[in-house]
Amino acid sequence: MNILVTGASRGIGKAICEILGDNIYAAARSEDLLSSYENYCVCDLSTFEGIEKLGNYIVENQIDVLINNAGGYIYSPIEEMNFAQIETITRLDLIAPLYLIAKAVPYMKEKKNGRIINIGSISGVMGEAYASAYSSAKSGLIGATKALALELAPYGITVNTINPGWVDTEMGNTSVIEGGFSKEEMIECIPQKRFVSSQEIAGMVKYLISEPARGVTGQAINLCAGLTCGC
Repeated sequence: MNILVTGASRGIGKAICEILGDNIYAAARSEDLLSSYENYCVCDLSTFEGIEKLGNYIVENQIDVLINNAGGYIYSPIEEMNFAQIETITRLDLIAPLYLIAKAVPYMKEKKNGRIINIGSISGVMGEAYASAYSSAKSGLIGATKALALELAPYGITVNTINPGWVDTEMGNTSVIEGGFSKEEMIECIPQKRFVSSQEIAGMVKYLISEPARGVTGQAINLCAGLTCGC
């Protein structure tokens, strides 16, 4: 399998690459952080040029497992957000994944096999105050997952979304700070009293691309230490 992971340079994306091992095609903005990979594409998915560049890379390398992990986050009252911020978050978290799927699907259809995994967020399931653009885009990704699972099922292609809760990564910890909370305060709101690890998410990805998971499609899997169940 040729496996493409976006946002592969750090955090969840890096953990996914490490657990999957061989035939990894990595994509991220920083060439310095990608240089350890044999195959990689330097691109900025907040730009249309970057999205198109990676789409062409997918076609050229016959990707049959696509993991849409790259994303962005803004914590702000809605009245303080400008058009550029809303557009950037939507492009990163929804437009880019959909376009990359569109470029990967023809080869998957030809093979009558493929795996598409989107890394969403519980903010797309529950909503998050002061993160409306992010929540909207991640919610849209869940809807796209369900629709595409139906559309692509006849071709042996599965489509699923993993919705992490608070994850112990640089982005996760920064989000806590931006929200004006301490990590300890956030942990008190999580039933298991802990952040999820990147390795847990990577493990779920590994299962979803495996043969035993061929019947799992159209699912939005909440990997959140119980957070979606309530405090």
